[in-house]
Amino acid sequence: MIATKELDPVTEVKVEPNPASNPDPITGAPRSHPVGTAIGSASGAGAGALAGALVGGPVGAVVGAVAGAVAGGAGGHAVGEAVDPSIERDYWHVNYMTRPYYKEGRSFGDYEDAYRYGWENAAMPEEMTFEEAEKAHLSGGWMAARGKSLHPWDEVREATRDAWTRARRNRKV
Repeated sequence: MIATKELDPVTEVKVEPNPASNPDPITGAPRSHPVGTAIGSASGAGAGALAGALVGGPVGAVVGAVAGAVAGGAGGHAVGEAVDPSIERDYWHVNYMTRPYYKEGRSFGDYEDAYRYGWENAAMPEEMTFEEAEKAHLSGGWMAARGKSLHPWDEVREATRDAWTRARRNRKV
């Protein structure tokens, strides 16, 4: 169920959610960071499964994966908070035509999903370079993450890198 209105805790009046609060697309809950949470969960699950398997065999691997996914998801969400998606979208909407990879006649919509993919994935561990993240999951994950974009990875790579670099430079944490 999508929450379209919620009660203000002080006035008890129904209010519309603020789109700038980055609401969850399903629940309407503010400050949603599904990509950061998913990346953190996946990373945590892998690390937890490995640690659990070393200590407790197959059962330990399952328990470790679950615990790691929960902890990693929380950490990924927190890192996702470091980038304000509204600010990033506004910046790229104004500046996309000034970038060296811009192709004449393309609209912001041709680049928007690539920019989002870049800033959302900038939450990767600080020591990871763009090239390492690209090899690990960015290029392979683009098909699932690209939204409305019909452009293949090689056509959006530089826009994704651009947003990744800007988001890492401007992080709030």
